[in-house]
Amino acid sequence: MSTHHDALETRTPAAREAALLAALPTQVAHAQKNSSAFAASLAGIDAQQICSRAALAKLPVIRKYELLAQQQAQRAVNVFGGFAAIGFGKAMPRVFASPGTIYEPEGARADYWRMARAMYAAGFHEGELIHNCFSYHFTPAGSMMETGAHAIGCTVFAGGTGQTEQQVQAMAELKPAGYIGTPSFLKIIVEKAAEMGVALPSVRKALVSGEAFPPSLRDWLAERGIAGYQCYATADLGLIAYETSAREGLVLDEGVIVEIVRPGTGDPVSEGEVGELVVTSLNPDYPLIRFGTGDLSAVLPGTCPTGRTNTRIKGWMGRADQTTKVRGMFVHPGQVAEVVKRFPEIARARLVVTGEMANDQMGLQVEAQPADGLAQKIGEAVREITKLRAEVAFVAPGSLPNDGKVIEDARTYQ
Repeated sequence: MSTHHDALETRTPAAREAALLAALPTQVAHAQKNSSAFAASLAGIDAQQICSRAALAKLPVIRKYELLAQQQAQRAVNVFGGFAAIGFGKAMPRVFASPGTIYEPEGARADYWRMARAMYAAGFHEGELIHNCFSYHFTPAGSMMETGAHAIGCTVFAGGTGQTEQQVQAMAELKPAGYIGTPSFLKIIVEKAAEMGVALPSVRKALVSGEAFPPSLRDWLAERGIAGYQCYATADLGLIAYETSAREGLVLDEGVIVEIVRPGTGDPVSEGEVGELVVTSLNPDYPLIRFGTGDLSAVLPGTCPTGRTNTRIKGWMGRADQTTKVRGMFVHPGQVAEVVKRFPEIARARLVVTGEMANDQMGLQVEAQPADGLAQKIGEAVREITKLRAEVAFVAPGSLPNDGKVIEDARTYQ
């Protein structure tokens, strides 16, 4: 049995990059033609010129709150806000809803969400039964996993959420090869089985997502004979990255172009620096170009020991939206980025809010060499952009933490 889902996983990085960038102009043109939202946001853009990462980085980032706003504004005429390239009917067998409410289309193509790759890496193979405990209603998680399982030739038990005792009974009688769902619910099921005195010897692997999967829980499952692996996916984009047996970060999916940008901007960061994941999907049905996930991560150096050659990321490292309220005014990462852009002397900056609520202060820490009048000029720029005062402090280059934070809320709350 092959170690990899397909040959795409072991392409040379150069071959993969060439293939992705060759597909990019076509996808941009397709989005402009078939998605009214991108026809507007990419108006005047020559799609054939978007054939490099540098060119891609010049396009606007579409963030989730903007997608939601457009959907809400167009509810009466287009529930997808003009982002979908397909409509109701055979091309769209299902529609799902995520909190917001954001509506997501599911296309008719096999393995629409591209989850098969993550399942294969987690050890699932043709002819096995999978116990799927992701929700089948409203959100697409249940369907995302089921369509991926079908793509690798697996049968699925649609367990859904809740009804823990019935889940244990079904596992005991159907003897699935493994579990798919949130890691916390798997722990609940295993504990309930022990409480009921029911053995679940067939469940030896799991693909988990939807929440944090700390090493402590991974080890707890391993002690009970279950090898758990995680994947990173969203209802907008499908699979983005997945864990392998090497357990060294998450390998990027083959169907997406991923950038890591400075929070609040669309500017790519240096390799290894923490920033916001921005994803361009090559899905023709829902062609999201530079979609900001709002999640923080960083690129890991090197390639996976399993032979998969795609880029690896560290996994989920927090949220990029660090907007905070200071003295009644909202301050967001984009404003800090605007200050930095005005001063080429600044390598990186971090706005720290201290004090107590209603008596708070801002300090801007900048990686730059001190110069006469520079602190005053930076402080004036902060006030112009945020309408608030900030003390400017120079720090040594490379001394600010590499955690993706542009704004740190260090206030005490009584």
